[in-house]
Amino acid sequence: MSTSARLTEGPVASTLKRMTLPMIIAMLAMIAFHLTDTFFVSRLGTAPLAAMSFTFPIVFIINSLTLGIGTGAGAVIARAIGAGDSDRVRRLTTDSLTLALILVGIVATIGLLTIKPVFTLLGATGETLPLIRQYVTIWYSGVIFVVIPMVGNAAIRATGDTKTPSYIMLFAVTVNLILDPLLIFGIGPFPRLELQGAAIATVSARASTMVLMLWVLIRREKMISFLKPKLGQMFDSWKSILYIGLPTAGTNVVVPLAIGIITRLVSGYGPAAVAALGVATRIDPFALGAIYALSAALGPMVGQNFGAGKMGRVEEAVKVSHRFAFFWGLCALILIEAFAQPIASLFSKDPAVVGTTIRYLRLVPIGYGMQGLVLLTATTLNVLHKPLHAATLVVIQMFVLYIPLAFLGSKFLGLSGIFGAAAIANIIAGILSFWWVRRILKIISEAERSAPYM
Repeated sequence: MSTSARLTEGPVASTLKRMTLPMIIAMLAMIAFHLTDTFFVSRLGTAPLAAMSFTFPIVFIINSLTLGIGTGAGAVIARAIGAGDSDRVRRLTTDSLTLALILVGIVATIGLLTIKPVFTLLGATGETLPLIRQYVTIWYSGVIFVVIPMVGNAAIRATGDTKTPSYIMLFAVTVNLILDPLLIFGIGPFPRLELQGAAIATVSARASTMVLMLWVLIRREKMISFLKPKLGQMFDSWKSILYIGLPTAGTNVVVPLAIGIITRLVSGYGPAAVAALGVATRIDPFALGAIYALSAALGPMVGQNFGAGKMGRVEEAVKVSHRFAFFWGLCALILIEAFAQPIASLFSKDPAVVGTTIRYLRLVPIGYGMQGLVLLTATTLNVLHKPLHAATLVVIQMFVLYIPLAFLGSKFLGLSGIFGAAAIANIIAGILSFWWVRRILKIISEAERSAPYM
């Protein structure tokens, strides 16, 4: 087996930087993956763009469930690597992929059977429902290619290697960028499939990543076991993964559920407002891409050092990541405020869509830095085996702060009130997360000093 504890020695800040830079490229590329779909579909008109925007909460929910499993797998694999237990690393990696495969079948079946009631609940009308069905039917059918690579790449990152997942993501973006215009508009010998073409391009690009990811895990890292597992071993692995994965998945689902509620609230202002929300919520992760990348690097760093009993390095990694979140959030705010008009105009020519997108971009980025703090804190708490703490933090952010403030804002200030509520919720949650993670780190460090981790 080629994996070893690569992150328990050397300068913390420079190691995080080395790991984060490839992930910044990869995260921005994957966000560009979704923006590419949005860009080309917007050329079909407001109705197809609104239809795809309605699918965003559902796609986000499934991605969140997958990320939960990936986070759980990555955390326990990184800890096993830090502890030097190579057999457990192989068992955990193999069993995490098996678990993801089972969940894929369940999710795809439920999704295909509930298209009409789910999207009607989200506020889709008779005009948009047929368009939604065209897109999401293909997406559900190929969801295996979305889920398995996410979990596999989390296992690769747990080794401390962030370059390989980045290359895999960049390959997927390239495939999607090539196929999108060909299949959506019917260029050359390809048929014009419009929304269905966007879905086929997405599924095909994701399928390519699954092939590459499996090759790395099987041939290079040798992290896959082909020995028949004992049921007790497999259930033990699943228990360890789900201990972190289920609360994390639940936490991740909270976000798209909240977005679904906000989408329903915004739908009262018309299809153009929903289309604008769909565009704007695709820009958010692009603006926060560097923080997402840092989060992906922070997890293995914390996990390996936690497994090795080096809490001093964990505390230093958290401090470095928080400083970066403040800095990046400020930079993103300045740039988006300066270029809100051209950014919004890039995705639609409809004045109503452009105007609403600009309004969003004037308000929500104010809370970007603090939103980054919440993200990094949740990652840290999950890897420290405090998933319920992370879940509680995000539930407070979304359901105690964001949604109530959005309804109040809508009542008194309209769409501006809804968008302003997001910024306020992120700021308050960021302050809370800053205090929360430091308290947990202090408790763990004090416990370690009195009884060293074994």
